[in-house]
Amino acid sequence: MIYKRSSALFSEAQRVIPGGVNSPVRAFNAVGGDPIFVEKAKGAYLYDVDGNTLIDYINSWGPMILGHAHKPVVEAVVEKAKKGTSFGMPTQIETEIAELAISMVPNIDKIRFVNSGTEACMSAVRLARGYTGRDKIIKFAGCYHGHSDSFLIQAGSGAITFGTPNSPGVTKGTAKDTLLATYNDLNNVAKLISENENEIACIIIEPVAGNMGCIPPAKGFLNGLRQLCRENGILLIFDEVMTGFRLAKGGAQELYNIDADIVTFGKVIGGGLPVGAFAAREEIMNHLAPLGPVYQAGTLSGNPLAMAAGLAMLKELNKNQKIFDSLTAKTEYLHNGLGSVLTQNSIDHTINRVGSMISVHFSETPVTNFDTAAIGNNETFKKFFHGMLSEGVYIAPSAFETWFLCEALSYEDLDKTIEACNKVATTLA
Repeated sequence: MIYKRSSALFSEAQRVIPGGVNSPVRAFNAVGGDPIFVEKAKGAYLYDVDGNTLIDYINSWGPMILGHAHKPVVEAVVEKAKKGTSFGMPTQIETEIAELAISMVPNIDKIRFVNSGTEACMSAVRLARGYTGRDKIIKFAGCYHGHSDSFLIQAGSGAITFGTPNSPGVTKGTAKDTLLATYNDLNNVAKLISENENEIACIIIEPVAGNMGCIPPAKGFLNGLRQLCRENGILLIFDEVMTGFRLAKGGAQELYNIDADIVTFGKVIGGGLPVGAFAAREEIMNHLAPLGPVYQAGTLSGNPLAMAAGLAMLKELNKNQKIFDSLTAKTEYLHNGLGSVLTQNSIDHTINRVGSMISVHFSETPVTNFDTAAIGNNETFKKFFHGMLSEGVYIAPSAFETWFLCEALSYEDLDKTIEACNKVATTLA
């Protein structure tokens, strides 16, 4: 495939945008080469500025669960835009989508809408601190909760000591309030809690990790966290920015039958527009201003265009449970096909999958946390990424990102993807 126009546009962008992109992973630094500039998308396909058609396994990093330019969503946005795009005042549609979301998700009484997953997670942590009167939080190495200062902390050796800033601009004071734990290691979490007794406000976790590739929770891990939190007065926050309304109507809480204290949302809840949200039981949410002392605000929160897109999306998902079953079946089909091809070509690999999230790791070692994800052969992944791209299949340009399937994908698309993998695998073997 030829990408002359994309390369030219990237050169132009670099003159006025840092790195030429407005989010770092788009820059292709992890895989090499220039990023692809998209002109339009429809269903399961991307159409770039050079006239290439690509089968899409990013789906805007998750929200396009029904496919790009899904008609009910587009129509809802267009009709709402005719009445105005932003008011900074309450609108009825905010209540409508709030009522629907609460009816779909277990264990939440109230929800507040914000503008991104980052903002949702940042606000959830502030709420947890305000509710508990404690300062420290536990996060897991490899879990990404946005670019708020509290979350940009790297793990030290063993990931059991106080964090240190992972980005210039994050203060050491902020880092000291963030404790790093190892995903899927309950003993590690219990040790951190015992060493910081009565100081930890919350544990925040991606119940299914998606930012070190797709990594499922080990059996009993989430239940163990729930118990530790309950015993120690700690709030459990599920970051369901990726998993919410994607793995099930009620997200990971429903899938694993575990009640979190606070849940954050993004991606799907906005139907492709910039939306995030956080939700909890009434006694927790009532600590937010204007009812309580924990301040959180946003001029564009509950923006009518975003609410219209999200409401249209949630209505579709709420009325048709078979969508989730179909997506799971398609992802399993893709998993089996990719695994068979890579095995036949004697390529070391591990494939993780939960619902419609899947990732390929080029390592024989089971991938259960950040350290095991980092073992993967990144040089092989780079060749795999560009090989798949040359065959018209677009996957995440990083070995540490999950793929997302959409319902618009056909089994013919899946077969084409498996065949593309077969062609690429012969060059990797």
